[in-house]
Amino acid sequence: MKMNTKASTLFFTFVFLAIFHLSMVSCRKIINNRDGNGFTLDLIHRDSPLSPYYNPSITHSKRLRNAFIRSFSRESFFNKSNDTIQSDIIPIPGEYLMKISIGTPAFEIVAIADTGSDLTWTQCKPCTSCFKQTAPIFDSKKSSTYKTIGCNAEECASLGTSSCVRGNICEYQMSYGDQSQTIGDLAFEKFTFPSTSGNNVSIPNVVFGCGHDNSGTFNNYTSGIIGLGGGEVSIVNQLNKQIKGKFSYCLIPIPLQSSNSNATSHINFGNSATVSGSNVVSTPLIKKEPSTFYYLNLEGITVGNKRVEFKSSKIDSSNAFGGDEGNIIIDSGTTLTFLPNDFYLNLESILLESINATRIDDPSGTFGICYESKNGTINAPKIVAHFTDADLVLAPSSTFAEVEEGLVCLTLVPAEQIAIFGNLAQANFLIGYDLVANKVSFKPTDCTKY
Repeated sequence: MKMNTKASTLFFTFVFLAIFHLSMVSCRKIINNRDGNGFTLDLIHRDSPLSPYYNPSITHSKRLRNAFIRSFSRESFFNKSNDTIQSDIIPIPGEYLMKISIGTPAFEIVAIADTGSDLTWTQCKPCTSCFKQTAPIFDSKKSSTYKTIGCNAEECASLGTSSCVRGNICEYQMSYGDQSQTIGDLAFEKFTFPSTSGNNVSIPNVVFGCGHDNSGTFNNYTSGIIGLGGGEVSIVNQLNKQIKGKFSYCLIPIPLQSSNSNATSHINFGNSATVSGSNVVSTPLIKKEPSTFYYLNLEGITVGNKRVEFKSSKIDSSNAFGGDEGNIIIDSGTTLTFLPNDFYLNLESILLESINATRIDDPSGTFGICYESKNGTINAPKIVAHFTDADLVLAPSSTFAEVEEGLVCLTLVPAEQIAIFGNLAQANFLIGYDLVANKVSFKPTDCTKY
């Protein structure tokens, strides 16, 4: 993928300005697991008819193109985050929203769910500077369970980006790659996951950020971020006693998300997140810095009957290619899959030999391999991603997508510093994370029926 300097500058400028109000989804409901030891949330993709951002006049290919633009921006922020081991300086969030309630009495918020973030935060009164949001802003003074965290507390020290204000209150500070920021008080609060059955799941003393100074390109349909990353203050780790380090999700392919109003993706916690069955494969979850991200080890990719072994010229402990293991991040908030340049070029050469179709250029210069198509598909060879101990057959719709009418392009793209296994490739797999056993499991699943 090559773009001239002027075009590249304009492209990324657009991305930086647009990323937050383009990358949204809505969450509809939460359902308790019947045994009471887990719960499940329905996630609605931002391009679904159930999303407040859904625009029926936009074509499916345009929705995909917008999702791909968000992927390139997110990848650039992952690169920036690798410059520090402080996991709280994180990339711009991704593709999903969650509804939860905080405080006593319960106060509902809608926030971006992000596996690339740790700290959960929401806008709070009083606002020194707050971005506009359509829903009411949380007022901590009206909650009987709200309690600020002291400067000497372990939770404050774990952030790495905090200071002491107003005597003994831990103030967090987070800056994003597009100059957006949130600053506020670190606090304990009761979090409630509401259920349509009426059996709510309430967890006391969850650490979160009560943001009083929030600015930048945040969108008014959300109030903050729900951190689902691997760091100490993430929701996943804070709820460890209740969910035992387990969560899973099943993502519906984007074409179905944008056309079928009854289809929703799901995220599960606790016993609900167990992935089992004869078709399950598991791969080690590699621990490395930043601890926010979930690292896997990709050994190679097979195209047809030819295998390409993973390699990168950028072997450096400071990026995701570094070290013997953990060479790729699995991320639900990135649509495309990013591969190191030299590995991608070897893969591209085999694909070009294997596909018998009319190759044409992508007018935007974004994608390197594109073909003419009358029905939005091409006759592509089987592609298998080989993770350690786990081979995943990627669906044709996951590897080639119609980015505009009559143009189908490869959704695996080259990257300079970071490798990311994106959500398009993860579609129609039930994917379970076990942070105690340190493994990620995959089960082929029709997520529209899950």
